[in-house]
Amino acid sequence: LRLFASDPMHGIDLEHQLSLAADSDVLQAVAIVTNTGTTTLSIDHLTAPFLPIPHHADMIIGFEGRWAGEFQTYRQTRGAADHVRENRRGRTSHDNFPGLMLAASATGESGGDAWGFHLGWSGNHRLAVNSLSDGRAHVVMEALYLPGEVQLLPGENIATPVLYAGFSASGLNGLSQAFHHHLRARPQAGRLAKKPRPVHFNSWEAVYFNHDPAVLAALATRAAAIGAERFVLDDGWFVGRRSDRAGLGDWRVDRSVYLDGLGPLIAQVTGLGMEFGLWVEPEMVNPDSDLYRAHPDWVLATPPAPQLDFRHQLVLDFGREEVRNHIYSALVALLEEYPISYLKWDMNRDISHPGGGCGNAVATAHVAGVYAILDRLRLEHPQVEIESCASGGGRADYGILARTDRIWTSDSNDALDRLAIQSGFSHFFPAEVMGSHVGPSPCHTTGRRLSMALRVATALFGHMGVELDLRRLDTADTMMLAAGIALHKSHRALIHGGDLVRLDTAADTNAIAIIAKDRSEALLSLTVITQARGYFPAPLRLAGFDPAARYRITPVWPPQFPLAPFIVTGELLMLIGWRPPILPPETALILHLASI
Repeated sequence: LRLFASDPMHGIDLEHQLSLAADSDVLQAVAIVTNTGTTTLSIDHLTAPFLPIPHHADMIIGFEGRWAGEFQTYRQTRGAADHVRENRRGRTSHDNFPGLMLAASATGESGGDAWGFHLGWSGNHRLAVNSLSDGRAHVVMEALYLPGEVQLLPGENIATPVLYAGFSASGLNGLSQAFHHHLRARPQAGRLAKKPRPVHFNSWEAVYFNHDPAVLAALATRAAAIGAERFVLDDGWFVGRRSDRAGLGDWRVDRSVYLDGLGPLIAQVTGLGMEFGLWVEPEMVNPDSDLYRAHPDWVLATPPAPQLDFRHQLVLDFGREEVRNHIYSALVALLEEYPISYLKWDMNRDISHPGGGCGNAVATAHVAGVYAILDRLRLEHPQVEIESCASGGGRADYGILARTDRIWTSDSNDALDRLAIQSGFSHFFPAEVMGSHVGPSPCHTTGRRLSMALRVATALFGHMGVELDLRRLDTADTMMLAAGIALHKSHRALIHGGDLVRLDTAADTNAIAIIAKDRSEALLSLTVITQARGYFPAPLRLAGFDPAARYRITPVWPPQFPLAPFIVTGELLMLIGWRPPILPPETALILHLASI
């Protein structure tokens, strides 16, 4: 549906484009403004189409968070006032994900009316729920333009990012499943549809900047032995990169560390049957780098204000074609020299000085420049998969996901923290794009010591990976990790293609199920976070199963869990529920359900 409006007196045309996806009923809405006048038109504020919401949508469910604590949900009763969230960090951000849900007050995970809204944009944004005094209400979403940032010459136009919206009468789970189905049906998702998502080994929390080719080769051997299918060499491989103080921008292999380049390590990795991936942070530059010394004017800045230093790095102006061409050439040189099948694209700081060489704010142009490079990489090197990382989940949205294949969900690998992070993430994103790693104990971000069984159980329900020093594992943990990876692989098609159901539980418990589309099988994960108030656990009422089917329920994790298989109907599971065994805190149990 296309709606047109025109203001000939001021020379402005407005077009609204609305389309409904047949596979998911997800609405896509875009607004386009054209300057039909004879002078420059300044656009300071342009929203995607306003979407009305009904009176009984009285609960706002939003997202907040921080670094290593993304996608935390909050609930707020919708009153007779505006609910507004703004992000001015230059990237999607850790604390203001560009999405929200509305629900009727009685709506739960698996019942009641729910509406979801997401702006597919990777930069500054503004979200609002406007509740008017006459009872009407609507959702407003937009890319947030800084003053003077968007100037349209006569004949030029600008389109908003796509606003995605969905509705479910089956609670928040139905809403999530609609968004998941929509993402899985996109044409760009088809390029990976027939290939299992490889289990990762990532070098970061194993060695950090202390790169030693012999150590990395040994880690590769151990990673292959436990079942890893892709080895990702993280930060520290390029010129001068012995810490975070130098090297960004100089995307050449450090020959003082890798005497013969990356070739020997890659040969070791591929010889073990794994793919090779490489970490890059193309948008950033250290002042201590050859690139910055040659082109100090290529960074975003607001002179004469001094730069605010963060992580010893500055942001390159990707709105400038010469900057994009230089970075693209450096990346392509690596891809042409080495058989790299995967790029982990990181962005480790906010854009706090969004000024370009033109003297205007260019935060929007920077995001467009990032999109342009990623689009070019996808077109000219379609075999290379790309991960969106921004200090964890700081750039997670449908705009970046249209150009990438995986999102690094959070820099926290703490399995208990990850339960809430991954639950929030799952409202809009399916498991196969959710990077989820088994980290070390103690956890590097929280210091918490958690069992290998729990760490595996949490990571298993995403795009699974491992990020720890395998040399430090004892035999028991090594065997447990290998068994967990094997379990993930045996159920990977279900995890990455089934319908996610979050179960309504008390705060001391987390429970999810992933159910096959034909309801023939499922995995059920139950994690006890803290000690329950009652002695006996409350019955766990499931959802989404075939009520007429009989299911054989078998424990599959942890190995040798003392629970005999049993058979029960889907109707009983959903109406009465299953009472789990008494489990100690920080324990996870995974069951496999198969119809018979």
